[in-house]
Amino acid sequence: MNIIIYHPLQNAKRIKVFIPYEMKKYRVEFKKLNGTFWHPTQRLWSIINTEENLNILKLIFKNVYEFKDLEVATPMKKRQLSESAKNALFALEKTLTLKAYGASTIKTYKSMFSTFLSSFMDYDLKQITKEQIEDFIYKMIQKHKISESHQSQLINAIKAYYEHVLGLPREYYDIKRPKKSVSLPNVLSEEEVFRIIQNPTNLKHKAILWTIYSAGLRISEVINLRVVDIHSDQGFIFVKDSKGKRDRKTVLSIHLINLLRDYYKSYKPSYWLFEGQTGGKYSTTSISAIFRKAVANTNSNPWATVHTLRHSFATHSIQNNVSLRHIQSMLGHNSPKTTEIYTKTIEINNKKISSPLDNLFKNDNLQT
Repeated sequence: MNIIIYHPLQNAKRIKVFIPYEMKKYRVEFKKLNGTFWHPTQRLWSIINTEENLNILKLIFKNVYEFKDLEVATPMKKRQLSESAKNALFALEKTLTLKAYGASTIKTYKSMFSTFLSSFMDYDLKQITKEQIEDFIYKMIQKHKISESHQSQLINAIKAYYEHVLGLPREYYDIKRPKKSVSLPNVLSEEEVFRIIQNPTNLKHKAILWTIYSAGLRISEVINLRVVDIHSDQGFIFVKDSKGKRDRKTVLSIHLINLLRDYYKSYKPSYWLFEGQTGGKYSTTSISAIFRKAVANTNSNPWATVHTLRHSFATHSIQNNVSLRHIQSMLGHNSPKTTEIYTKTIEINNKKISSPLDNLFKNDNLQT
């Protein structure tokens, strides 16, 4: 069995590598290189795509590697929707809107259902069978290499139409779903977070990153913060209509209060805490750009996203002995099981946790 180095696709930023489990010594050497990363869902390692790195891989893997091409998904052919298909899509949008689904959820469901309609718009949607739907999803997996999350979103959109729009019995939607992969959230170290959120020289940019990390916010939540949501006298941030249409409170850092006061004096926002150039909400794309620039400037984990700050907030809170119940409340999780995943991301070493063996030697009664 050989190590497989996959030919990078055009403009690919990473080189993907498969290292068999038995070849531990090569994996150890690979992990010593700068910029290596493990992709749990693909079961592959990767490193930054440079000619220098490729030559290093050839050197450390010696004669036990081979090159292969990555499987590329067949692009989907877009079809112009018929009038009846457009009507079905509108019916789904109308129903979800009346049921007060979030705007992002409606947008996702419409996109997924459009994919379904492009294959079935020549059929009577009421007559399509469960088996036909399962065959369609299987084709999407095999031919177009859709991810597990994409598959679940596709199923949810189809279910929403048949269940909510057509009102068909629930058992009709009992479609096989993928086994959910158990992958850990990507988390930055405290040192990395500090470098990233301190990097922006623009006061507004810095205030945005500080707010996201210090309160564990989603990117959609920070752009929806109003000036009145900062309760400095009581020490909390009010998050209105977060995911699942739930209001919640989260912690307000003393250091953030001071930064926000400076920011307010300079920018004088009128309604939204972080306003764009035209006075409306700040955009998510702008925040992502601010974060990516800070990551690049500080040479931090290139796979980190704005949402990684939220994951890091949860993990660092656990490390600082904040109770899971409080963390669950601050993050707005409906179930404690969602919050418990962060217990698996905490850093384990003898500086943070004492081994029972060390405690034995501290016990004077055992030494006598």
